[in-house]
Amino acid sequence: MRAPSAKRAFDLTGSLLLLLLLAPLLGACAAAVAFTSPGGAFSRQVRAGRGGEPFELLKFRTTRASTAPGRARPAVLHGDGGRLLPLRADPRVTPVGRVLRRFALDELPQLVNVVRGEMSLVGPRPLPVADSGRTGLAPGRLGVRPGITGLWQVSGRSDLPWNEMVLLDLEYVDRHCLGLDLTILARTVPAALTARSAR
Repeated sequence: MRAPSAKRAFDLTGSLLLLLLLAPLLGACAAAVAFTSPGGAFSRQVRAGRGGEPFELLKFRTTRASTAPGRARPAVLHGDGGRLLPLRADPRVTPVGRVLRRFALDELPQLVNVVRGEMSLVGPRPLPVADSGRTGLAPGRLGVRPGITGLWQVSGRSDLPWNEMVLLDLEYVDRHCLGLDLTILARTVPAALTARSAR
């Protein structure tokens, strides 16, 4: 059996440690979601992983459970290239969900995806399977595991125009190393606390 890469070993160790340290926060978020609106605490979305392999992305549920599974999120044109992004005032989002999204807390269950080997702590954000081939960048962008956070998340998140987000993703794919991952992780918490517009 081939030994795990340094990045995979770092991801596995880091995600397990974070799950342990953040267990009280994860429990509080799950309880807040479950107790303030009908439905389970988690949502699952099919995304494209490394090599385009589909996997179930985990999130805390931020919308009303009556929303039909698989229904597209309301979106508006935003930024260069006319990228479709979530509507800022999505009427389906619950009050608790709004807080979770504001501080990116809804993404924390993806630590489980990292443990499973479906994601990395740092990498390009995973796109829906239907959209993963539309960027024209599939060979490069899908060559690494998608991440919970990434270079463009700490450089403006969805406030960036699409062409800049693409360039940052490609820059990460070209430069990715443990040193860059540590830098991005260190910048992720301040970026979340300043509540830049979440994706």
